[in-house]
Amino acid sequence: MEFQIAYSLYRTIYKTKQEALYYGLKAALEQGAVPAGARLPASRELAALYGISRGTVNQVYEMLTAEGYLASRAGSGTFSAYEDTRKRTRIRMAELQLSDWGERLQNAPSGMEPAQGATNGRKTISYAINRSDLSRFPFTEWNQALRDELRQRSGREGERVPTEGFLPLREAIAQYIHRTRGLEASADDIVIVNGSMQAIALLSLILIRSEDSVVMENPVYHGISHAVRMAGGKPLFAEMDEFGMIPEKWSARLLFATPNRQFPTGAVLPLERRFKLLDWASEQSAVIVEDDYDSDFRHRGTPVEPLKRLDREGRVAYIGTFSKSLPAGLRLGYAILPPALKPAFLQAKRLFEPFASSVLEQRTLATFIRTGGFERHLRRMRHAYSRKYKRLEQELMEKLGDRFRIVPSDSGLHLFAWWKGTEDDWHTFGDYAREAGVIWEDASRFFHQGSAPSACFGVGGLDEEDLVEGVKRITAISDRMKQSP
Repeated sequence: MEFQIAYSLYRTIYKTKQEALYYGLKAALEQGAVPAGARLPASRELAALYGISRGTVNQVYEMLTAEGYLASRAGSGTFSAYEDTRKRTRIRMAELQLSDWGERLQNAPSGMEPAQGATNGRKTISYAINRSDLSRFPFTEWNQALRDELRQRSGREGERVPTEGFLPLREAIAQYIHRTRGLEASADDIVIVNGSMQAIALLSLILIRSEDSVVMENPVYHGISHAVRMAGGKPLFAEMDEFGMIPEKWSARLLFATPNRQFPTGAVLPLERRFKLLDWASEQSAVIVEDDYDSDFRHRGTPVEPLKRLDREGRVAYIGTFSKSLPAGLRLGYAILPPALKPAFLQAKRLFEPFASSVLEQRTLATFIRTGGFERHLRRMRHAYSRKYKRLEQELMEKLGDRFRIVPSDSGLHLFAWWKGTEDDWHTFGDYAREAGVIWEDASRFFHQGSAPSACFGVGGLDEEDLVEGVKRITAISDRMKQSP
């Protein structure tokens, strides 16, 4: 049998090796680590295992045999003879005290996934909003860049990239966002993060004091509200309309927003309101965190300037992500930080990650962007996603326009829709859909204190055939409910 006792621990307590072995082995027997009847190692084996003499082992074996813990059988060896016949009492485990942050994390609800249900053997069609079309990703080109990096890796085994990320990748991102967003940023302004959620959490930790009010949209991405609460902040939900957040004179020092495509409704914040938010930040000495989560995929219309581009005082932290354009498992994103924020942000990131992780992937992405592969991929995906988005929008409006009010959007990978019926009908409708193997995101969970029923239909993970088939099944359910209220 594999044999291990806490000899090293007991050696720090007792003066002699004999005492340490005696008490260590005795404790193992009493605690049941060596069950009754089990054969112990020969004295030669145990002596070699712990670096002690055979004589010491034999003395300990003799002492424990005399006390009834062990039994020696001629020609067979030494066996455990200890069997605790006392009534075992439950050991009271230690109660450990967590920090305020630890308590909030421990008691927080877990993340919610789209509901799953019985599908009666039919193929499940999921309009989940967190999926991408990997069938179109240029894996051959990506893998070639990855292999090139692997071949060049020899001699770099001990390389440590600073926590802000691989410099050529930060330089490539700076050039990319200048071309596509008009943002003037240098590599020094950029920090590579493990997805946008890491940036949101770190900014919350360095900017929020206990009981601080933090302004956010309603509805809001649950990752933002979760990070704010875990950092000790109190969400202050802004009034919203069809154009997004309505600026007010909030008493707060931090605001989170998705102005380029409000999550999840898709509303685009007008330029006038963007300037008002910046004026508010200036008056309150506040910071605005701009989460630009999927505006890479624009279907129509003219893009509105990001808040970051309009910022003249260094009050906007801009977060971008590659999670929608690259395989999500790569977990790569970036934050463009005002000079006053970057030192604290880097110190916070170093606490969890002293050196950059996923360096091979960072190097590969830098090559992918620099050689034009990334933007070629985006052009193909924009065309494909736009076609799927418009097809789904058309199908829903034509066949389910009496059930849903579709909210048009100029960009993004999902459609937002309000349910036109009652709340009871909404739940019944959803139950029937799950039975038919169709799943969508119930958007009501993104609203503070509830809302009218609403849904998000993602197009990223489905081909056009499945998009249409899903609507066909939902339409059949709608017709069924009309016939049998």
